[in-house]
Amino acid sequence: MRRNYFFIFVIAILLSGCQSTKLQPAAPDVEQAPVIFNHFKPSTKNAIAVSTNAQATPPTTTISTELLQPNKKNHTVPSPYKPTIEKSHSRSASPDLWQHIADNLHIKIYLNRALNKRIKWYTRQPKYLQIVNERAAPYLYHIVNKVEQRKLPMELALLPFVESDFRPTISSSAQAVGVWQLVAATAHHFGIKSDQWYDGRQDVLASTDAALAYLEYLYKRFDGNWMHALAAYNSGEGRVQRAIANNKKRGKSTDYWSLKLPKETSDYVPKLLALSYLVQNPKLGLIRPKLENKAQTTEFNVGQQFDFSVIANLSGVGRSQLHKLNPGYLKNQSSPNGPHTLLLPLQQQALLSSQFFKSNFTGEYFVKKNDTLYGIAKKFDMPVKKLKMLNNKKTNLIGIGERLLTGQPKTMPGSLTIDYKISPYLDDTQVATATITVNYQVKPGDTIWDISQLYDVSHKDLAQWNKLSASSILKPGITLVLHLPQAIKPISQLQNDGLLLGLEKTLKQPH
Repeated sequence: MRRNYFFIFVIAILLSGCQSTKLQPAAPDVEQAPVIFNHFKPSTKNAIAVSTNAQATPPTTTISTELLQPNKKNHTVPSPYKPTIEKSHSRSASPDLWQHIADNLHIKIYLNRALNKRIKWYTRQPKYLQIVNERAAPYLYHIVNKVEQRKLPMELALLPFVESDFRPTISSSAQAVGVWQLVAATAHHFGIKSDQWYDGRQDVLASTDAALAYLEYLYKRFDGNWMHALAAYNSGEGRVQRAIANNKKRGKSTDYWSLKLPKETSDYVPKLLALSYLVQNPKLGLIRPKLENKAQTTEFNVGQQFDFSVIANLSGVGRSQLHKLNPGYLKNQSSPNGPHTLLLPLQQQALLSSQFFKSNFTGEYFVKKNDTLYGIAKKFDMPVKKLKMLNNKKTNLIGIGERLLTGQPKTMPGSLTIDYKISPYLDDTQVATATITVNYQVKPGDTIWDISQLYDVSHKDLAQWNKLSASSILKPGITLVLHLPQAIKPISQLQNDGLLLGLEKTLKQPH
């Protein structure tokens, strides 16, 4: 009998020990408050769930509560109304961009009544994604790349489809503009420029940077809850904050599905989740388009104010196509104060090897002793890969005296614009002279006068270009910069060639 009491006593001690032992949680990472908005103290929670610790009754499930791609081993299924993000450990490298997007969508979706409604809406328009993809095609690769660089959920790359059906110039009743539907105040906070020349909200890639920065801010603002962040992106953070506060006051759950939000916002997140679901499951009826997983367009910084008509004639790309690809520019010219970046319908290799680029936007450099390709690339502030592409090089081998093209905008100010107050067709009109930049390495005995005569330029200009006086003594081995005029044909010959004729037709078009 005593032995039985002894065993009972030992078991009781062991059980009390189990109850009093607690696992110590790992120290969470502290979230940094965004620089632009610093009116809140971010939570130190390090959650990756879209909805955390919600206790509300789940919405009625009408299709399925299964995971899209369930992992039956060691998998705990959360409440069916709580989509969660599963971190990706590897990136898909599919040759098709839409397949790449589908492979990297990681919000786990549990279908409910609201999602079922949006899925039916999409599947009743099976060609919806195909149609919108035609507008998105020049930009989508770049957007996906920006999302991945910031390590954000791939679902965000689908937001322009939900926000605007990928219409860059669309404006809402609330004056939200562009594919990301940014209002002026938000755009300004996140670095978007807007004036009479240019509206960055209509610039697809510039507005993408601002929108993703804003979404990152909202994610931190709402303690790592993507559902709340997305709702706030649509209706404003203040409204979502008030909805959360009201539910807390009433003892209700604060998960997204339990919040009292405007109908548009209540439909907004389900619309995104439904589109994500269908992109991953094209057999359900929404046709998933095909798109090559590489850039179809290249961003190109002209480096100065430019005229669309001149760029069109120099590049061979139609002016209307340039405007369509670059809807942020509101006039036929870029602003004198910038930006001067254009999206061109060329892949980078094609752009760098084009006569348009080599004739107007490159300087040249002659290889010296002890030069390396890396050193030259660093000197001209360009990647080695770009320098090799520009010079059609497969290896890093270079030879002393070899001429290399360097990809920097070197055109003189004014040479890419047209003065519309003066007719460019009058015989006495002075046509702005386009120039190219040449680097000259000084040899023993060289003088500024000798070099100016060699290249048929003013010795005063040569001195001014290099911040020297006309009587400066030159040290052998230094490099001088010369801005040489490109060969200009007489106006009559240009007309015969059809260039001015093409310009005339272009200029007479409305803009």
